[in-house]
Amino acid sequence: MRKWIISKLGDPEAALEIQECPKPTPKEGEVLLKVHSFALNFFDILQCQGTYQEKHPLPFTPGAEVAGIIDEVGAGVQFQVGQRVLATPNLPDGGYSEWVIVDHNNVFPIPEELPYEQAAGMFITYHTAYYGLKAKATLKNNETLLVHAGSGGVGSAAIQIGKAIGAKVIATAGSEEKLEVCKQSGADVVINYRTDDFVKIVKEETNGHCADVIFDPVGGEVFDQSRKCIAFDGRLLLIGFAGGTIPNAPTNHILIKNYSLVGVHFGYFRKLHPEKVVQAHKELMELYKERKINPLIYRQYSFEQVPDALNQLGSRQTWGKVIVNP
Repeated sequence: MRKWIISKLGDPEAALEIQECPKPTPKEGEVLLKVHSFALNFFDILQCQGTYQEKHPLPFTPGAEVAGIIDEVGAGVQFQVGQRVLATPNLPDGGYSEWVIVDHNNVFPIPEELPYEQAAGMFITYHTAYYGLKAKATLKNNETLLVHAGSGGVGSAAIQIGKAIGAKVIATAGSEEKLEVCKQSGADVVINYRTDDFVKIVKEETNGHCADVIFDPVGGEVFDQSRKCIAFDGRLLLIGFAGGTIPNAPTNHILIKNYSLVGVHFGYFRKLHPEKVVQAHKELMELYKERKINPLIYRQYSFEQVPDALNQLGSRQTWGKVIVNP
């Protein structure tokens, strides 16, 4: 079988190379998955460069999200050969491969109607958005949700889940193409943050009430401006700092407007409460079958095109998810 390995640190085209190796055999508690699709994430680029917070000895295979068919199971596994699943492999044996061994606790069944390419790119984004909006923000029907970077993987997931809950969704993005993506995801109002004042528009759209929940994966100046359009008793979700700057929040302002700053660290939550993630996955699959969520794919690449696909992802011109089909 073939798999991509990071053999040395650098940009993707320099760091990655294809390696031929025997198909592995699952041990107790493991499954062997024939990979039909895997997703690329921005942290894969950081792993190539050696700048990601988690370090792994070279060489290793990156890739955190895959989908495919179970080919073989080890002892003590409840899954069946031939079952369609998505999975989250553990490094150093990641998912940039034609076959991958995965711990059975990191495998989740998918319905027949969910294509592999969509399944491969939805675990991190949809679970992050679902956990943030449902568990942490307790978003309610008829509340107003403001989603920043709404065309990205996690942003588009947040728009769709917000609409499924029944919220009015306002989304920001940085180009006309990305605004259209937000509309396709279901946003009621879209704002180009590069040319328009989203604070002013949010206040106008809510008759001065402002946003009950703000979903912020950007941080920096976007966070600072968001505090100006958060409603009394609102919840400002901290998803990440894609803007590159970690902001500081004046606590007197939080006290005056009585809002909450809420951290959303899905990865740690998953480690502490895996049973809740299993239940959330079932609920997300039901939302998909009801056509209330629909994972967006920017483009699909062949196995040999992985470095090119990562460079495209790194350009920040993409939207939704970038997928590779071995």
